[in-house]
Amino acid sequence: MKALVYKGPRDVRVEEVPDAKIEQPTDVLVKVTTTNICGSDLHMYEGRTDVEKGKVLGHENLGEVIEVGKAVSSVKLGDLVCLPFNVSCGFCKNCERGFTGACLTVNPGKAGGAYGYAGMGPYEGGQAEYLRVPYADFNCLVLPEGAQEQQNDYVMLADIWPTGFHATELACVEPGESVVVYGSGPVGLFAAYSAILKGASKVMAVDRLKDRLALAEKIGAIPIDDSKGSPVDQVMELTDGQGADKGCECVGYQAHDVEGHEHPNMTMNNLVSSVRATGQLGVVGVFPSKDPKAEDKLEKHGQIAFDLGNFFEKGLSMGSGQANVKKYNRHLCQLIASGKAKPSFLVSHELPLDEAADAYKHFDARERGWTKVVLKPFAAHAKRGKAAGAKH
Repeated sequence: MKALVYKGPRDVRVEEVPDAKIEQPTDVLVKVTTTNICGSDLHMYEGRTDVEKGKVLGHENLGEVIEVGKAVSSVKLGDLVCLPFNVSCGFCKNCERGFTGACLTVNPGKAGGAYGYAGMGPYEGGQAEYLRVPYADFNCLVLPEGAQEQQNDYVMLADIWPTGFHATELACVEPGESVVVYGSGPVGLFAAYSAILKGASKVMAVDRLKDRLALAEKIGAIPIDDSKGSPVDQVMELTDGQGADKGCECVGYQAHDVEGHEHPNMTMNNLVSSVRATGQLGVVGVFPSKDPKAEDKLEKHGQIAFDLGNFFEKGLSMGSGQANVKKYNRHLCQLIASGKAKPSFLVSHELPLDEAADAYKHFDARERGWTKVVLKPFAAHAKRGKAAGAKH
């Protein structure tokens, strides 16, 4: 089968690899019809992780079930399914408590597994023609009728929308509150979108890329361009000097200033300064336990210079970590099915798998207009620009 394979820093290629197949009776085999490139994939693409060469990437996957293991009971041949990026068993202590992102079964010695990702177990990714899905009864979200024509909406349930929603849950966003979101990449935009759906009175989205800020404004957020002045000052001006009620960090350790210099603590400390006393923070931007290639001495060991004094004096609280996708995906699915949500607003490019390597280059360069790339492994032709079904 064809798949996108990691070969080294900024070197990914579509190659022929051994076919995915059922390995356990609890597996299903999925023909991947839609899969996304995620901002998290860029950490591996840029060589900032220890992902092994030869790994098939891709953890935002949707497709048709074409083979079913003997022990699978609720997933049927022909079902269109969306797959949480978290590979989880459903029966360990953490899964039983809803923390499927920290499954204790699928990646022995660590908490949590995922498709096609560094340090997240042996599972190959879905930027490929076929994908093996373990513990399929638990991991497959069977999509409703009509989903075939809305795949660009439903594929967002694999990771990016639940992760943005997770940020608002960690921050305990409630109706009527003001929210500031640092980062208007895909996760940040979905955090802003989720806050709006929850009834936030004011959502402020911080970034400096014009296309991202335009999308933030389009969905109802107030864009804040941090290249035009302190984002903290701008938030304070918009909140009568009080700060936002709640805040979300959706950038992570590769935060950088206007000149392009990395400051892994920048958005975290700005967030602390932007949220009012006793407010709450949701942190879903990636902060690894080690980053040997970082220029910052602390970041090499997974540490940052955090404004703990400010955080403590303001009495802030903070939640963090990867999204437990299964906790949210069924409910978010119903918002799509009912017409209440259209998450494909984010899609900028719909391309065949053969063009994935080139798409990585554009997405990694943060080129104007490349907000979210959807890959179609069995598509014959590319659809340039705003993809079909992506109108907001």
